[in-house]
Amino acid sequence: MSPSDDIAVRPIAPDEVAEWARALRTGFLRSPEVTEAEAADRASYVDLDRTLGAFDAGRCVATFRTFSQQLTAVGGRAVAADAISNVTVTATHRRRGLLTRMMRQDLAAARERGDVVATLIAAEYPIYGRYGFGPAAGLAQWTIDVPRAGLDRRRPAPDDGGRIDLVEGEDIRKLGPELHERLRRTLPGVIDRDERWWNVSTGVVRPDPAAWSEPFYAVYRSPDGEVEGYASYAVDDMWGDRKQPQNTATVRDLIAVTPAAERALWRYVCSIDWITYVKTGRRGPDDLLPDLLPDPRAALLTSHSDWLWVRLLDVVKALEARTYGAEGALVLEVGDASGLGGAGRYRLEASEEGASCAPTTESADLTLDLATLSALWLGDVSAVRLAALGRVGEERAGAARKADALLRTSRRPWCPDIF
Repeated sequence: MSPSDDIAVRPIAPDEVAEWARALRTGFLRSPEVTEAEAADRASYVDLDRTLGAFDAGRCVATFRTFSQQLTAVGGRAVAADAISNVTVTATHRRRGLLTRMMRQDLAAARERGDVVATLIAAEYPIYGRYGFGPAAGLAQWTIDVPRAGLDRRRPAPDDGGRIDLVEGEDIRKLGPELHERLRRTLPGVIDRDERWWNVSTGVVRPDPAAWSEPFYAVYRSPDGEVEGYASYAVDDMWGDRKQPQNTATVRDLIAVTPAAERALWRYVCSIDWITYVKTGRRGPDDLLPDLLPDPRAALLTSHSDWLWVRLLDVVKALEARTYGAEGALVLEVGDASGLGGAGRYRLEASEEGASCAPTTESADLTLDLATLSALWLGDVSAVRLAALGRVGEERAGAARKADALLRTSRRPWCPDIF
């Protein structure tokens, strides 16, 4: 008998939310105490049919939750994604195959629903590649030394005729969703935000009331009055030995649907009196920062890492959902050591009219595993580089370079959210 055969993996019942939350907290090394308010809040938004627990003698020892998500593919089309979150295994039950059981059960249900991809934010790098996930969109964060940046702080207003206005959270709940949808339609990697996201980010819903502090909200209006971007930011209260302010503004969210809005919002945040440092929060790896600054070296890169991981659940639909940078065809031999689905040989034909993909018996141009193809799908990764690393096999001379011409994007994908 396997060590986990007597452990039930199943969706949780309504009266097990608090027990599941305790296991979740334990897995993330947080205080295991679950308040009634926390349990009630979780019960208000989780889909119990998609919230798995592993139970050993009635005690939850592993957690796994998913929800429906829309992910923007290259070209702006949204695909249905199985968003995976809240994955833990209690330290007493590691190495018993519980994560594999939960993953297998969930991915099978996702394919049955017709989801095209699965997504997650990986807390640890080595875990998810073995299930066919690949790091598809990275993340960067900077800290800006404002006095060094070279901006004229006497002129914080936009120089294009637009304006910056401070508003309230209520205004962001009205303006933000439409702005975000405009961004999502143009940039691969961006995911949808539901009503709860906006309520939590503006304090209407406070999962941890003690941790909430009301941020400032600034919107950019173009010369014709159209709202084209907004920023939310918080400020600490630090004073130096000489009683000079040395405050830091931390950007929680900044959405801009035009370059003018992006330039204006960063200029505004970096020109606020008493602000010495600006922490940018989660930005795309090729964000316009730091080159918006007269002195780009004033922006110190504090984090640059993988972020959004993707697994193709339906290779054909995923490859047909996106657009391509050139016209051509590739035959891909895709392996899947996990055995969770996706292996095969596929012929991809791309043109300006669209793409078609189908299983084939033709000789392969490239050989790669599903995790690698998943990493390539959003256009951020180079097949030529992966071939040099030994992760892509080039069966036909020049095939990796051809793959880059087809797959790579002019702007790198970006997922600004954690889930």
